[in-house]
Amino acid sequence: MFIWDFVADTVLGQIFDWIYGKIVEFLSEFLNMMNGMGSELFELIWVQAVVEFFHYFAWALYVVGLVVAVFEAAVEYQGGRTTAVRDLALGSVKGFLAVSLFTTVPVELYKLCIDLQGSLSSGIAGASNTEGVSNMARAAMGGLNGYGIFIALFLLILMGYSVIKIFFANLKRGGILLIQIAVGSLYLFSIPRGYVDGFYGWCRQVIGLCLTAFLQTTILIAGLMVWNENMLLGCGLMLSSSEIPRIAQQFGLETSTRANIMQAVYATQTVVNLGKSLAAAVK
Repeated sequence: MFIWDFVADTVLGQIFDWIYGKIVEFLSEFLNMMNGMGSELFELIWVQAVVEFFHYFAWALYVVGLVVAVFEAAVEYQGGRTTAVRDLALGSVKGFLAVSLFTTVPVELYKLCIDLQGSLSSGIAGASNTEGVSNMARAAMGGLNGYGIFIALFLLILMGYSVIKIFFANLKRGGILLIQIAVGSLYLFSIPRGYVDGFYGWCRQVIGLCLTAFLQTTILIAGLMVWNENMLLGCGLMLSSSEIPRIAQQFGLETSTRANIMQAVYATQTVVNLGKSLAAAVK
């Protein structure tokens, strides 16, 4: 009887480990596919048309800002500020690089992060240890004699909550990147004039989005692997994956569009007021 229990315990543990490993591999591939859909969004014709529109719009703002910067530099140079020409040249070069790359670099950086995340998650999922009896099997068998089944169900709910939250985060990340590209075009008016703080904040925002896309799914898959050995610790690791955007924000890598949109609206109002002033001067 002891031999039968030992064999059954070992066999069931190996079966549960194999099933759980397949589930982790499926979730890894599925979440990677969700992240890939965000990059595939930019392969659609109408999305490319929208990006191209904001690219031309950014060029127009850059030219207008460059003209305004020339007049401002001329006024400052006449007032005795000899560094105005140098600042104008630096602002023009920065603006030219920004307007040439702001629609391509974020997309390519996002694709690179997704590819790296997919490779790393596949490696983590394939490195599962299938030796011994898993805690999942022990919880399923030991829960019949006590309260283990309720704890196991609670931890399963936490795991499902973490997976669903990361799923929706991955699903909307491509749209957020498209919005960031659209908002980034509004900063090209200020760069030739030397006001680059807003555009630097936009760059940090894009980096934060790509970093979140890389880390969230990776930490979630790592938590799923730990969950098979220590369910409570694995749930804590999976829940921590949803805190990555907040942690990145503390280091200046804002992943939302709220702050930059307000700064971009201010830049747009500046352009509108400048246009009204020029129209009044012409009249």
